[in-house]
Amino acid sequence: MMFVCLIAVSIVLAVVSGVDGTNDISKGNAILVLVLLCLYSAGFGWSWGPLTWLIPSEIFPVNIRTTGQSIAIAIQFIIVFVLSQTFLTMLCHFKFGAFLFYAGWVAVMTLFIIFFLPETKGIPLDSMYTIWEKHWFWCRFVKGEDRQENHP
Repeated sequence: MMFVCLIAVSIVLAVVSGVDGTNDISKGNAILVLVLLCLYSAGFGWSWGPLTWLIPSEIFPVNIRTTGQSIAIAIQFIIVFVLSQTFLTMLCHFKFGAFLFYAGWVAVMTLFIIFFLPETKGIPLDSMYTIWEKHWFWCRFVKGEDRQENHP
């Protein structure tokens, strides 16, 4: 939903304001852009918004969960700050392309989640080592609790 709304906003802005962004936008098209951005915001609230708080609390092992959650949320706040400070400049320079830029990142984030984040549904929090050990990519970097106890 987020990806589709961002692409739609880009198309509307490109068509009605021109590639150089010098044409005026009508009230009807401005309302359309507003509705699309509200749908984008709703899509964020249903998907990425809560997941940025939920995923870090589920993927870290119990012994580092607090620290991992703190670092993840601090990085999230820094990224949100940078995005808010740079959006208007991007919009002025890239015009409708700013929304294509963000749509590209939504696609990259979605692909990352599909390929690199294991399913945690029904997995006890203290068993996350086994999930990481079985994952096709992360198994190279994770040593389970049993192996860590046997090898100091």
